[in-house]
Amino acid sequence: QVQLVESGGGLVQAGDSLRLACVASGRTFRRHILAWFRQAPSKEREFVAAITWNGGWRNYATSVQGRFTISTDTKDTVYLQMNSLKPEDTALYYCAATISASSKASRDYNYWGQGTQVTVSS
Repeated sequence: QVQLVESGGGLVQAGDSLRLACVASGRTFRRHILAWFRQAPSKEREFVAAITWNGGWRNYATSVQGRFTISTDTKDTVYLQMNSLKPEDTALYYCAATISASSKASRDYNYWGQGTQVTVSS
């Protein structure tokens, strides 16, 4: 129904920027809200940002607000622009899709990509 593929991760220094991309496909993918989550070793998966396909609604975790920007091309790709990266941003980043409006809970997301690794050195 929905397939998600992330890209754009890498190894950077603190203060650098990265842009992640998630390409969605499937018959019903545009009916879903798209979000980014991240998970560091031994930690719980946490919400980062979410967006509707037309960009009319966006939401951010407090820890990234002001540094990260989520956007879409209104077609099939969701982006996460990450600026002023910190070592604590190091994690495996996933894109996910849900039909639950305004959800920040990973348990409400039905579809997940394989993840892309972001490592920020100090």
